[in-house]
Amino acid sequence: MDPEKPAVLFTEEVIRRRVAEMARRISSDYAGVEDLLLVGILRGCFIFLADLSRLLTVPRSVDFIAVSSYGRVTTSTGAVRLIMDLRTEISGKHVLVVDDIVDTGYTLQYLINALKARGPASLKTCVLLRKRERLKTNCEIDYLGFDIPDLWVVGYGLDYANRYRTLPYVGSVKT
Repeated sequence: MDPEKPAVLFTEEVIRRRVAEMARRISSDYAGVEDLLLVGILRGCFIFLADLSRLLTVPRSVDFIAVSSYGRVTTSTGAVRLIMDLRTEISGKHVLVVDDIVDTGYTLQYLINALKARGPASLKTCVLLRKRERLKTNCEIDYLGFDIPDLWVVGYGLDYANRYRTLPYVGSVKT
């Protein structure tokens, strides 16, 4: 079934304001840290991470990791697999994992556990969207943009079958 035109949930302006608020809080929390490593979870985080990183006022670097828990289906299987690892050694570094959306929480919890084992100085999470009613894990989100209902969302990095990812807003589609 081909989804219809996405219904707007968060406009470009609402997202811009919230990301700026998150960046101010993160910058305050990491004031004095020599280099914060932003770890983006590909592919959905790329727009959010770019906007967030440009607004931070602390020294930072960026790396990416890619995992999959969906495959070709629209519901998570709970099995997470690493597709692309970090290029940066994180031992002793302050790490902020940046993700577009937390649905069940399996992916984020997997990454938190995997990255903690690498000995970072600190490890926190920053997520644009969370589907609270779908959570299956107790993964902690340190910086959260918005809670959303159980909808399939697209835009601002999120996709449906590799479509809609570059929309400047977050919308929902029927799947």
